[in-house]
Amino acid sequence: MKALFIAFDQAYYEHIVELLPQLGSRGFTAWQEVQGRGSKTGEPHYGTHAWPSLASAMMAMVEDDHVDSILQHLHEMDLATPKLGLRAWVLPVERTI
Repeated sequence: MKALFIAFDQAYYEHIVELLPQLGSRGFTAWQEVQGRGSKTGEPHYGTHAWPSLASAMMAMVEDDHVDSILQHLHEMDLATPKLGLRAWVLPVERTI
């Protein structure tokens, strides 16, 4: 099992929520309004007058055999609209209760 942490422009939220169960991952925890800026490219998401957009973040516990498919779909979304910003990280899950 892996933890998939996704940070993205709020415009992606509904699409990602619909995408995950289609690719075998039903559960997630989301943070609706987060601020940030990408380390390489993309516009800041500060929710201010100068930078009005905000980001969201999500964490989903994903079976190992679903990770690559989810990452591929997320990457395709990011390539289609690179100015919005979308990043995902895969972390190991050592134990659950």
